Amino acid sequence: MRITHLGHACLLVETSGTRLLVDPGTFSAGYRALRDLDAVLLTHQHPDHVDVEALPDLLQANPGALLLAEPETVDSLALRTAEPFGVGETRSFASLSVSAVGGQHAVNHDRVPVIGNVGLLIRERGGPTLFHPGDSYTDTPDGVDVLAFPLSAPWCKMSETLEFVRAVPAPVLVPIHDGALNDDGRSTYLMHVAEFGPADSTLRDLSDGAAYDV
Repeated sequence: MRITHLGHACLLVETSGTRLLVDPGTFSAGYRALRDLDAVLLTHQHPDHVDVEALPDLLQANPGALLLAEPETVDSLALRTAEPFGVGETRSFASLSVSAVGGQHAVNHDRVPVIGNVGLLIRERGGPTLFHPGDSYTDTPDGVDVLAFPLSAPWCKMSETLEFVRAVPAPVLVPIHDGALNDDGRSTYLMHVAEFGPADSTLRDLSDGAAYDV
């Protein structure tokens, strides 16, 4: 499995036979030029996870790609080409399968409605499992080899981030959801995870856009 962080919550996940793109949002870059995608997956409807203006051109350039989205996202954004992808569902591709877990976005505060959110378990046949939780720390599945964890958000604080990475026994931690941080702030958040996260996990910062082979 090859993982590339394309900014904020956006990941490109590749194997020899499959290319999946997760959460191409307004804080992300570099995904517009991608070709030969098998699927685009959307964890929820917030614009930092789905750029509705850029999405049509991306799909037109990748005519074979499925658009799989959390069900409320399909309805709220009027994504007519999208297939609802809800909790408990699994889709299989040539060498990867994707399962949806969770169901709800984390609570921001009492003035922001709670919306749907699915975490994505991406499994390579005979290989590793990646977990992208979207915007939630609720689900902590077993058997995760690479955890893409939100580093900063209006709905979380550092103590909750540390609880989350400790609760998911993943050998590799990849920080995502960092688009609202400047370089100094991001370094501070990463320092806390590196020093106080699980001792047996390796922190892999993919912010330089380089691909990581698991």
